[in-house]
Amino acid sequence: MAGRKKSKSKEMAMDDGFLMSPKVDFVFKLIFGDEKNKDLLIAFLSAVLGVPAEDFEGIEIINSELLREFAEDRKGILDVRAKTKQGKQIDIEIQILPTEFMPERTMFYWSKMYTSQVKPGDTYSRLKKCITINIVDFKCTPLQKLYSSYHLTEDETGYRLTDILEVHFLEIVKLADTDIQRDENDPIIEWMEFLDAKSKGVIEMLAEKNKDIKKAYDLLQIISKDEKARMLYDAREAELRDQLTRIETAENKGKAEGKAEVAKNLLELGMEISKIAKATGMTEDEVKVLKD
Repeated sequence: MAGRKKSKSKEMAMDDGFLMSPKVDFVFKLIFGDEKNKDLLIAFLSAVLGVPAEDFEGIEIINSELLREFAEDRKGILDVRAKTKQGKQIDIEIQILPTEFMPERTMFYWSKMYTSQVKPGDTYSRLKKCITINIVDFKCTPLQKLYSSYHLTEDETGYRLTDILEVHFLEIVKLADTDIQRDENDPIIEWMEFLDAKSKGVIEMLAEKNKDIKKAYDLLQIISKDEKARMLYDAREAELRDQLTRIETAENKGKAEGKAEVAKNLLELGMEISKIAKATGMTEDEVKVLKD
């Protein structure tokens, strides 16, 4: 009896209206990387790749380590990788923190996925199409587009040399840019808004429009009430905050060092301290220290 009361109190403690952010990689994988919810993965891929859901019949999730072990990030694989019945491989990765050289990083991991298909003695016929989908919460391209796709084409004619390469970027941070045109009924936009949703109200509105998002929302609510998942989510969020703090600290240090370098150069040119301070945003005392 006492055990049941304790269990019930824990359940009530978790039922506090809290909702995890689906754009945190840990949560994203719990939603889209579980065999039991493969229909959600198919709905998402159908929207992003612009092909019928039937094309993904028999799709296999080939890295479900996190779900099997319910492991933390350092022990699990947080991207979602799948393989179609035709042998095409699809890798979905979600990144919240700014990542330098994202295009180069993308091609590096795409190439590993592509070349891992063959073993010594195999022919090139074994190589199947590989697709990378990057969902990022920072700007990766200068394009006035929320999402973009890339293939290997000839510069002048647009002739596609081969179909084996396909890369997509969904830049959810650009949802805040009201100057970018969008179709609110576009399934890709709806999924991006679901991932970026800041409130239950936004998700509930999307769920009314899109039955697949409704199922994802129902699942998100269940996950958010799970005690162990909540603990891992809090740990992941703390880790992301720590990483962001380190990035900001490094950027601020770099800016300060850059200002000091400019100030030194201006001092060597004989510019007045007051003018250097105004030009660099430093105080006159800070400039004087450099002179001394």
